[in-house]
Amino acid sequence: MNGFLVSRFTWRSATLVMCEGLLIAGAIAAVLHVRLGVPVWHSADAGPLVGRLLLMTLICQACLYYRDLYEFRLLATRAELIPRVLQSTAASAVVFAALSIFAPSLVIGDGVFGASAVPVVVCVIAWRLTFDWLSRRIPARERVLLLGGGGAALELARELNGRTEGAIEVVGFVAADGEAGVESLGTIEDIPAIVRGRNVDRVVVNLADARGKLPMDKLLEMKLDGVRFDHLASMYEQYTGRIAIEHLRPSWLIFSEGFRKTRLLRMAKRLVDIAGAALALALAAPVMAVVACMVRLTSRGPVLYRQRRVGQDGRVFTVRKFRSMRPDAEAATGAVWAGENDDRVTSIGRFLRRSHLDELPQLWNILVGDMSLVGPRPERPEFVKDLTKAIPFYGQRHIVRPGLTGWAQVRYSYGASVEDSMQKLQYDLFYIKHMSVALDAYIVFRTIKNVLQGRGV
Repeated sequence: MNGFLVSRFTWRSATLVMCEGLLIAGAIAAVLHVRLGVPVWHSADAGPLVGRLLLMTLICQACLYYRDLYEFRLLATRAELIPRVLQSTAASAVVFAALSIFAPSLVIGDGVFGASAVPVVVCVIAWRLTFDWLSRRIPARERVLLLGGGGAALELARELNGRTEGAIEVVGFVAADGEAGVESLGTIEDIPAIVRGRNVDRVVVNLADARGKLPMDKLLEMKLDGVRFDHLASMYEQYTGRIAIEHLRPSWLIFSEGFRKTRLLRMAKRLVDIAGAALALALAAPVMAVVACMVRLTSRGPVLYRQRRVGQDGRVFTVRKFRSMRPDAEAATGAVWAGENDDRVTSIGRFLRRSHLDELPQLWNILVGDMSLVGPRPERPEFVKDLTKAIPFYGQRHIVRPGLTGWAQVRYSYGASVEDSMQKLQYDLFYIKHMSVALDAYIVFRTIKNVLQGRGV
């Protein structure tokens, strides 16, 4: 699993998840104790009961995850804590009700979760308030000094300072000569004194800003004295899930770890694509029939919309979607960006876009090999031509198959402009560098989460 995902699973996040799981299991077990008259592990069928108890705990925590309650930025937002916990508990109850009908052997009956709901909510809220209180009082494990104040450095500082688990603290910047926009703690020559005076553990260097200006003898002494040095591009990648194309040179891509596409990985990814697309088409067939009827009955024109897109190695293919716009949407304008509140979208088209049901026919593109389940989203040739000229390294996103969903889609909000394409390219390059079955699985789960919450992907 890549460094970005690992950076999300710190010991503090593990403590939050594990202790919360124990509290939820304990609340349900306490209700069972009252019902049975003996502890769960002393009952006649202790083994099956413990298994069901663990499944109920996992379902509760999955519902908490899908309400963003494992996003650390929300831990400090107490106004949203109680509503989200209540919504997660209600969602868990719905899941348990469905399981009791279709798979009763998997859940504990007799209204156990209904009786456990209040204790579970109280335990979760109390634990999260306690965890937030403790997190604010535990000092950061690492203090970081950023050398250079460009856009990537500022973005990294915002990301690190916004992580409420508090493992890393940015103590400030040392801006290069003539660099504006940040408050500098001193000059490059002052770095050793700043490191000593502010107890800095790591210096993050933007080599593009500092090349030829660093006092190498003094920095070597600091290195031997235990101070850690990192390249800004590498740390930015680890903590933001993007590859900064600001000042990025081909040499970094050439010598950087990653970007390895072994034959085994390509085979595994293709097998997952075929199996996933075939299964999804079989399950979605009734839904697709209903959607086709809705499109046909609510607007004139064809049910499916065909559009040329750029795929792997620059090959152009035809993508199929359920039509969500008027048939003559681009008759007068030609190819233009689709807006979030585009007036060319039909009434049923808005629903299809919000629910992403218009994307279902692309499962066929995956099955025949034009696309993958996960990868950079395919763009139109008209836009690719302009974006390749305007954005460095844009053509590199075509070295893999485009995807139905992707890292950029789950990490970046909806957008349609050159600036948005530049932001998404940073995520696409990160995905291409770290492409793996594990990362694909994470993206699929995040996509499902976003779709259920009505977010754009």
